[in-house]
Amino acid sequence: MTTARFDTLLVANRGEIACRVMRTARRMGLRTVAVYSDADASARHVREADEAIRIGPAAARDSYLNVEAVVEAAQRSGAGAIHPGYGFLSENGAFVEALDAAGIVFVGPPAAAIAAMGDKSAAKARMANAGVPLVPGYHGHDQDDALLRSEADKIGYPVLLKASAGGGGKGMRVVESGADFQAALDGCRRESQAAFNDARMLIEKYLTQPRHVEVQVFCDSHGNGVYLFERDCSVQRRHQKVLEEAPAPGMTAELRREMGEAAVRAAKEIGYVGAGTVEFLLDSSQGSSQERDGAFYFMEMNTRLQVEHPVTEMITGQDLVEWQLRVAMGETLPLKQDELTISGHSFEARLYAEDPLQDFLPATGTLTRFAMDLAGAGLSSYEKGRARVRLDSGVESGDAVSMHYDPMLAKLIAHGDDRDQALATLNRALAALDVQGVVTNRAFLQRLATHPAFKAAELDTRFIERHHATLFAAEHPTTEEYASAALIALDQLGHERESDSPWDRHDGFRLNAPHGIRIALCDRQDETSTIVVEGTRESDAAPWCLTIGSETLTASLQPLEGDAVAITLDGHRRRLQARLEGDNSIVMVDPRGESRRLWRRIDAIDHGHHEVESTLTAPMHGTVVALLVEAGQKVEKGMPLMVMEAMKMEHTLTAPADGQVESFHFAAGDTVGQGDVLLEFTPDE
Repeated sequence: MTTARFDTLLVANRGEIACRVMRTARRMGLRTVAVYSDADASARHVREADEAIRIGPAAARDSYLNVEAVVEAAQRSGAGAIHPGYGFLSENGAFVEALDAAGIVFVGPPAAAIAAMGDKSAAKARMANAGVPLVPGYHGHDQDDALLRSEADKIGYPVLLKASAGGGGKGMRVVESGADFQAALDGCRRESQAAFNDARMLIEKYLTQPRHVEVQVFCDSHGNGVYLFERDCSVQRRHQKVLEEAPAPGMTAELRREMGEAAVRAAKEIGYVGAGTVEFLLDSSQGSSQERDGAFYFMEMNTRLQVEHPVTEMITGQDLVEWQLRVAMGETLPLKQDELTISGHSFEARLYAEDPLQDFLPATGTLTRFAMDLAGAGLSSYEKGRARVRLDSGVESGDAVSMHYDPMLAKLIAHGDDRDQALATLNRALAALDVQGVVTNRAFLQRLATHPAFKAAELDTRFIERHHATLFAAEHPTTEEYASAALIALDQLGHERESDSPWDRHDGFRLNAPHGIRIALCDRQDETSTIVVEGTRESDAAPWCLTIGSETLTASLQPLEGDAVAITLDGHRRRLQARLEGDNSIVMVDPRGESRRLWRRIDAIDHGHHEVESTLTAPMHGTVVALLVEAGQKVEKGMPLMVMEAMKMEHTLTAPADGQVESFHFAAGDTVGQGDVLLEFTPDE
């Protein structure tokens, strides 16, 4: 690995991490260079760089993963160093070797260290030799299907299939029984081959209640190594992290030291230089959330900066990207182990363009609005205190969300004096985040962060699965919520007048009579039943009288700062954040961060009950990976019909009922758009 002073940094990535790296680089006086694909020509990271160079078409394999194109861009721009961010080329040893040959500094570890940890099977053997505890499993070179099945049977189900060269949840499946093994193996291999050009698998015993605790390590080229404490990343969906926090709850000083020292030992074993993360499984099957038994097992090492590094920065006060750049320049670590301390607590919530209610299917579109209203959420007073809010984003209002890349839009990070304060700050900040035009997981993040078990730090990697019933429960709106939404809609109608003429008003004005208007609301966009709220008032200055069924409430609305409003119902005043979105929905968020969305029905259509569709449409933009049945084949309800891939993840489409697949409109390898008809299907009578 080349180390030298440099004054120009090229960031070989996109999105929020590219923007975040360039922010530190500019503060250090470095000139920044971005690279971009055709899909990212007007992306935020391109707009923020001092210079930007096109490296290829939209597909990542032809642009961000094109080693030759990235190296050529560095040479063309005069960049003396390349920061890879995470993903793409960040753990590609061949890329590091190409940079060494070109005399360009790689802001990361040597190629040998990447190779040592990139092959997970070999890494397990190295860690065993170093005395780091391992989860029982198979990490061998023989990849015969029958042998892998036999090893899984020996280990005992459930087992975890993992791509040997993988990361980020790609090529990973939990297998509950031998009957499910082959299908899971085939799917993992396809994902792994597509993502890493490597289909090798390893198998591990799947712990039923593990916590995912990782340690941030840093090493320089002078033999120094430290750990910057740990992060708990247990709350995951599809083996990808959703909520992270630092430090990990319930950690004793002794356990923290043991895990930290083991992580540094692991890094030094492979001659590591730069920022890395050693991931452990911490057994939480015994002991309370505040008293763990201390059993931890090495899982893997990520030889790069992690997505969740901001929570470590928040509790340590250190800029890890600055550390990376200084180490890459050949400097020693800025601090020694005994100079590092923990201050407070921090959370990170990952905002994804996805629909949690549709099995987390990725979403695409244009962000008509992307903003954070801290004043409206009552967070402005925190700016001068210890509690802080940080939004690391790669998008802005007006940006397009493409099908070609990872669906993560931004990371919301909150810090407080302790866990309770940090969590309260996170919830208020989530309430302040206004994203329109693209479906996101923001409301789901709020449900996670306010869940009693999460607040009590009862964590493990199956948290979402264990609490599925409550996290996805359909809670019916209260009378007060319907009344508040109606009042917000009435207030908006009052502002939609085109002139001062009473004939242009849409707020129920009547000459010489009380204002009167009916608002129809429902709690799902496709709901057929509605709640009708009748509103009347004597004059503009008078409060509304709202009638909902047999209940009548006196109501008024007062605009506050930002998107905040004060709603008063029968003398009870509540502060809310309120937004009207383009789909005729009204979003209300209370100070605890709990949200409610209600749709205003502007039609009188009785949608009725639809029959089973004779066609299946694509739930998102993507690529057809495999057709699992043949045209003319009889199938049963729930039977897998075809596999699609979008944003680097596979999605299986199943039969909506017993019936017959008449024909397919696409073949494996074809690109499809959201809503495209995929196949013709005839349900049984």
